[in-house]
Amino acid sequence: MVSRCRSMQHALLENLRPILSIGVIALTMTGPAFAQDAAAATPASENMLVKTWNALGTMYAITFLIMSIILVALVVRAILAVQKNNFIPDDLIAGVETSLAENNPEAAVELVRSDESFLGVLVSAGLEKISKGKEAVLEAMQIAGDSETMRVEHLLSYIALIGNIAPMVGLLGTVQGMVASFGTIASSPQTPKPNELASGIEQALYTTLVGLYLAIPAIAIYNILRNRVQRMIMSAGTQSEEMIEKFQALNK
Repeated sequence: MVSRCRSMQHALLENLRPILSIGVIALTMTGPAFAQDAAAATPASENMLVKTWNALGTMYAITFLIMSIILVALVVRAILAVQKNNFIPDDLIAGVETSLAENNPEAAVELVRSDESFLGVLVSAGLEKISKGKEAVLEAMQIAGDSETMRVEHLLSYIALIGNIAPMVGLLGTVQGMVASFGTIASSPQTPKPNELASGIEQALYTTLVGLYLAIPAIAIYNILRNRVQRMIMSAGTQSEEMIEKFQALNK
């Protein structure tokens, strides 16, 4: 059990490595410039987080905060879902090969049917139709594979949804901020002072900025995980066909 937990932790770190690399690169490129701008534009006594909250406004600040929490939860859940053991568990392959080598297909079938991994579902579906020929087996495995693929992609799609919605929320805040600024200009009998327009313009810029900060990593993470899922699905499909062939050879 301890070794399995350590394996899961190692796999989680391996999946997080490319995502963290993107974040480190982004911070390396933007961090110094952002810090200089913040130091120049923000009084020393004012916290940058408080300034951002005030610039966004309560509604947008809470909206982006909720979206950030949801995004982190979805990413952690997705990373755990795309582990190799959930697609091609080594213990299942080893157990089936051992049982078949000992001429004990019943034990191998029981192992497959009790396994809930992607490979287990595919092979289990194929075994249900093994007596009806190769075409029936492949068709059953295709149907099961499509169902499992849809389930995994459904989970990943929520990350992409955050990536698509975040800039739209930022754009909404941009439009609202600019409308407020131009409303001030329209309602003022004289040319308004810059500080009277700053609130709306600041909200417009900050909502766009925060929206992009959420969208860019969300889209990057989604594509990284989707590519990994596609590779795992292809490997599971190949492995399942090889495993079915071993069952068929034993039945002849």
